[in-house]
Amino acid sequence: MAVSGTEKDGINTEDEHLNNSFGNPGLISPDREEDITRLLTVPFSGRIKGGMRPGKKIIVMGIVDPEPESFDISLTCGRGTTDEPPADVALELCARFADRQFLRKACVSGMWGEEEAPIPYFPFIQDQPFRIEIHCEHQRFRIFVDGHQLFDFYHKVSSLTAIDTIRINGSLHITKLG
Repeated sequence: MAVSGTEKDGINTEDEHLNNSFGNPGLISPDREEDITRLLTVPFSGRIKGGMRPGKKIIVMGIVDPEPESFDISLTCGRGTTDEPPADVALELCARFADRQFLRKACVSGMWGEEEAPIPYFPFIQDQPFRIEIHCEHQRFRIFVDGHQLFDFYHKVSSLTAIDTIRINGSLHITKLG
C-alpha cells in the first residue's frame, strides 16, 4: 500500500522512503515488498521528520532473536557516523537479556549520564514479538511495552525538535516502524 506526497510526520530511512506500517497518514510506504524488508534491516537508522515534540510517538514492532544478547533503540540529534556517533543521544533504550534489564540513558555534549535500570519486570522473551511505544511529553518520554507503561525518562536534551534520528541495533528483527 503506497502513499504518495510529502507529509509532515514520520520516520524516514536513509534512502528517503517512509514505511507506512500502521496506516498513519504521516508515513509513506515503499511501493515494493522487498523495499520494505530492505528498509527495516538491522542495524537501522532513519530520520524522524520534524524531530520530536510533545504528543508525538514512535512505535517499534519487532521479534526478538531466538538467542538474543541485547538490542538498543536510540533517539539521537543527527545521524553521526560509525567513527563519530552523534554528540547528543536524547534516549538510548538497551534491552540486556543476560541480566534481564531494560536500561536507559542519555548523552549530552558527548558526556553519558548515569544508566537508569529499575523496572517492574523484563518484558522481552526470546523469539517472541513485541511492541515498544515511545511517547514524547513536555518533560519526559513515557515508554510502553506491549501496551503496558514500563517507565518514564525525563528529557536531558533541551531542544526536542533536534531529536531527528532513530537508530536500532542488536538481536531483533523490525517488523513495523511508525
